[in-house]
Amino acid sequence: MPYEFSAEGLEIQGSVRRFMEEVISPSEKTYYDELAEVGPDGYPPVLDKLKAAALGRGLWNLFLPHLQPGNPGRPLSNLDYAPVSELLGQVSFGSEVLNCSAPDTGNMEILSLYGSEQVKKRWLSPLLAGQIRSAFSMTEPDTASSDATNIALSIERDGDSYVLNGRKWFSTGARSKRCEVLIVMGKSDPDAPRHRQQSMVVVPKDTPGVSLELDPHVFGYAEPGGHPEIVYRDVRVPLDNLLGKEGDGFAIAQARLGPGRIHHCMRTIGLAERALGLMVSRSLERHSFGSSLAHKGLLQDWIAESRIEIDMARQYVLHTAHLMDTVGNKAAATAISGIKVAVPNIALKVIDRAIQVHGAAGVSQFFPLAHMYAHVRTLRIADGPDEVHKMTIARAEIKKHHPGFG
Repeated sequence: MPYEFSAEGLEIQGSVRRFMEEVISPSEKTYYDELAEVGPDGYPPVLDKLKAAALGRGLWNLFLPHLQPGNPGRPLSNLDYAPVSELLGQVSFGSEVLNCSAPDTGNMEILSLYGSEQVKKRWLSPLLAGQIRSAFSMTEPDTASSDATNIALSIERDGDSYVLNGRKWFSTGARSKRCEVLIVMGKSDPDAPRHRQQSMVVVPKDTPGVSLELDPHVFGYAEPGGHPEIVYRDVRVPLDNLLGKEGDGFAIAQARLGPGRIHHCMRTIGLAERALGLMVSRSLERHSFGSSLAHKGLLQDWIAESRIEIDMARQYVLHTAHLMDTVGNKAAATAISGIKVAVPNIALKVIDRAIQVHGAAGVSQFFPLAHMYAHVRTLRIADGPDEVHKMTIARAEIKKHHPGFG
């Protein structure tokens, strides 16, 4: 299906590319030096300088510019925004500098669509301004959360409040000192139809009964903000904190995750591009058995395969983004599942080759490759594991031949 970027999209992509080259990438060492000083839950001061520079160039909330007060702009299409995500994905903190990082973009979107006016004023406005961060509290340690209907945290109505009880974990970013609000999915009516049992509510992180406990690491890495377990013990919030209506939780989650998967995939392609660049640079610098590694046939094969795979992955994602813009997220569901499986697996192959070319250094902290591999490996689980997405694709394919297949 043909598609092309809009003039506005091309202009923004060019602006972001220049900003990455001139401002963000040169600040990478400073960021990690400061992060080491403040710790994973702290806030590197250089981010304020970088964010001010992004605001000065008008590069802010690019996924949701129309939500900013006084900004008449329309949201970028999924197609136009996808290359922006790729550029930002090349540096781990790039998205945060432009206030376009997960989970905030998804949370801001559902707050704008489903939040009450009071919730928007209290939480959406400071998120749009980059003054606070948020977390999405859905995954549970005691249930197979890949099937969202399994969610067990209870949301019970009691007078003019909802009362929450249960455990979540991998609520990414919740340990950050700047994270002030949680969007929590739970079961509000166990007797309702299967996909109407769940609701979502907004919970301020400092609400009595909210407790951050276990802090899972990913392959030993303590990520900024963590992926903590959160225990909700008789947590009470006003009825006004409900998003949408009771029973809308499953539908809201699906609406949130579609665009989020596009963003994850494009950021992952950005990581793969960086890994390929590191692989080529290393192969030119290192010599063995009389010539540079770049002269070895095997290395040239790896470089060529990586180039082909990245380009195929990018086109698959752009095609999917175009489908989302033209026929809608629901009609594009199979393609969304397809990129969610394909892109992390391709990126892992490219990163693994780059690690191999770097030798022992590739698995050390002195190059970003090991951390990149750990991060991308989680994407085969996050937002639905490969196996669930393959099941979606397979069922859609079978129904082409047997429409009554159930």
